[in-house]
Amino acid sequence: QVQLVESGGGSVQAGGSLRLSCQYSSNPITRKCMAWFRQAPGKEREGVAASFTGGMSTWYADSVKGRFTISQDNDQNTLYLQMNTLKPEDTAMYYCAADRDIGWLYCSALGKDDFGDWGQGTQVTVSS
Repeated sequence: QVQLVESGGGSVQAGGSLRLSCQYSSNPITRKCMAWFRQAPGKEREGVAASFTGGMSTWYADSVKGRFTISQDNDQNTLYLQMNTLKPEDTAMYYCAADRDIGWLYCSALGKDDFGDWGQGTQVTVSS
């Protein structure tokens, strides 16, 4: 099992930016699909962005497209989520997730049940 450790959350005003990091413990080649999810209080966990085979392919939810960027540093074993133009509705606990077995179709579908490894989460709060 891969250990995933998120960091970088915090409180910002609307329009601000944050960069989340997810340090993973194993060789990035084995982490074929890596993703960011988020969960707001009282809501289902939803997929935000996915990165496939070290960043060769990426996918974004419509709600964050054009504002968030997912990237990987394969030398540092770190997944990032750059979040710009943040909105109050982006407020949530953000989770890093990974799976080495699913293909691009399932990776980009961002079904939470398809991911086997999860971090503990980092809180993002955006005030208006």
